[in-house]
Order: sequence, then C-alpha cells, then structure tokens
Amino acid sequence: MRNRFLVVLVVTGVLAPTAGSALAAQDSSTGGTSPTPTKSKSSGKRKKIKLPKILKKIAMCESGGDPRAISPSGRYRGKYQFDRPTWRSIGGHGDPAKASEYEQDKRALKLYRQRGTAPWPNCA
Repeated sequence: MRNRFLVVLVVTGVLAPTAGSALAAQDSSTGGTSPTPTKSKSSGKRKKIKLPKILKKIAMCESGGDPRAISPSGRYRGKYQFDRPTWRSIGGHGDPAKASEYEQDKRALKLYRQRGTAPWPNCA
C-alpha cells in the first residue's frame, strides 16, 4: 500500500502596513522637502517631484513606500493607499496601484495641499 501525502503551501504577505487610512496628506508645520526620483512611463527618464517630509513619512507608514501595494481588502491602493473615489477626485484615472510612482506622488501632493494630513489619520 502506498502512502500519499498532500502538501499545502500557504503564502502570506503584508501589502499595506495599515488598513483604513486611504489617501495623501499635508502638514503646514513641516516645511522640509527633498526630491524624490520617479520613473516616467512615457519617457523612461526619471522625473523628480519635491515632496514634504510628511508625505514621505505617510508613504512609508501606509505602504512601506511601495507604489504597487494593495491593502488586504483591496480597497486602498498604491504608495499612499488611495481609495478609488479619492484618486478620481484629484484627477487620477484607473487603478492607483498601476499608476507610475511619479503620478502617485503628484496626486498625493495635490491632495496634501487641499486637505492636509486628514486623509491619513493613522499615519500623519
């Protein structure tokens, strides 16, 4: 008689360190900015956008800085964990997690200028 074994492989991963905070931010108390290089889809050249330090902190808190991150629920997407309605409200199209890092930084900065850190209550 032969013994048969069933091997089950379970793969887990954390795509977004925080669930529930969804967007981008602004903090008028932080004035520091530094360039963040990102690669443009169209030209292949790196574009730079100056981001306030608070946005860099938020991106690290929300997604570990990963522009392709998706929350476990699938609702929050990209480097800043945008939800789709917020992404569209600041001019984004399609899936935030599929947008270039430059585009995500640009949209996050726009949201930050409009609403401050309010969209990221858990990370600001």
